[in-house]
Amino acid sequence: MKNDSGYNTKQKEMLLSYLITNKNEHTNVTGISAYLAAEGTPVGTATIYRQLDRLVEQGIVRKYTIDGKTGACYQYVDNSSECRQHFHLKCKSCGRLIHTDCARLTEINRHILEHHGFSVDTSMTVFYGICDRCREDAT
Repeated sequence: MKNDSGYNTKQKEMLLSYLITNKNEHTNVTGISAYLAAEGTPVGTATIYRQLDRLVEQGIVRKYTIDGKTGACYQYVDNSSECRQHFHLKCKSCGRLIHTDCARLTEINRHILEHHGFSVDTSMTVFYGICDRCREDAT
């Protein structure tokens, strides 16, 4: 692949366009790579990671590292993004990442701040468990 200074602008635009179009989802490098290849613009994974790292540094994309076994997920965030204001639930069975907007969790977050002096970054907070779909499949 090309070095950083030669990174194809069309590739960058397509990557960002994909992230914006899918901003309500968490995507990974495999999904991005498959999309770009299907669009006729294949890009190596190392190049995708480099570009994503830049977008994360710029605050345009958020990186979620869920565990040590699976690759990171990425999500486009803008100033109006609700993802900054809620917790996430991660299914240990299927890997689904669920956004939650829950008054009780907001209350817990407020309690932690007021009584423990600790400000939780809710966008990076993940609760692990088994989702409703996987629990139903297990029965």
